[in-house]
Amino acid sequence: MSQLEDKDVSRLKHSGNDEIVLGLLDAVYENSHVSQRSLARGLGIALGLTNAYLRRCVRKGFVKIRKAPANRYGYYITPRGLTEKSRLTAHYLGRSLSFYRTARTEIDVLFDLCTERHWKRITLCGAGELAEIAILCATQHPTELVQVYAPQARRKTFMGLPVITRFEDLMDGDAFLITDTKRPQAVYDMICQHTDINHVIMPSLLKVDCNLRRGAS
Repeated sequence: MSQLEDKDVSRLKHSGNDEIVLGLLDAVYENSHVSQRSLARGLGIALGLTNAYLRRCVRKGFVKIRKAPANRYGYYITPRGLTEKSRLTAHYLGRSLSFYRTARTEIDVLFDLCTERHWKRITLCGAGELAEIAILCATQHPTELVQVYAPQARRKTFMGLPVITRFEDLMDGDAFLITDTKRPQAVYDMICQHTDINHVIMPSLLKVDCNLRRGAS
């Protein structure tokens, strides 16, 4: 095993990322001739790490490898792998449902706070699952979502809202709601550099530390 693979296996041991295992098993189940490079692209991880996850699945008996013509390989999910795939799917759906319920409750509270403070025009900061939940929640409140601020986004709209990639292009609003789940702390810190910190809100599930920013203000 190469030095690169050794490093990837070390990362694998500490990651315990069931979602990647589930994605790998799903991909192999759908296409036994999928390449490791295609797996890596689909999973959004490095090729070496994909190889490490695949080897782990083979060791656990979830996947079998068979050599195919032209030095290619076929990957086949085993009955044990199907059982694990079902278990991980149920776990993922349960966790997703729990996330949805928690997020919806917290965002409803934040929109109630906006109403109390007479903040009507709200900017979402981050395009993704949490932003989708916020948009659904907003229909039950006297709140107007005016835009989605997402510097890395390639799309121009998100669920009917305009997507703005530059802060200076944002339309006027009353408050910013952090909905970025990938880097919420960085988004919060950046927004606070350009606006009143007291008008930046976020659900507690994002685990944003606002004390440092308040101490610096």
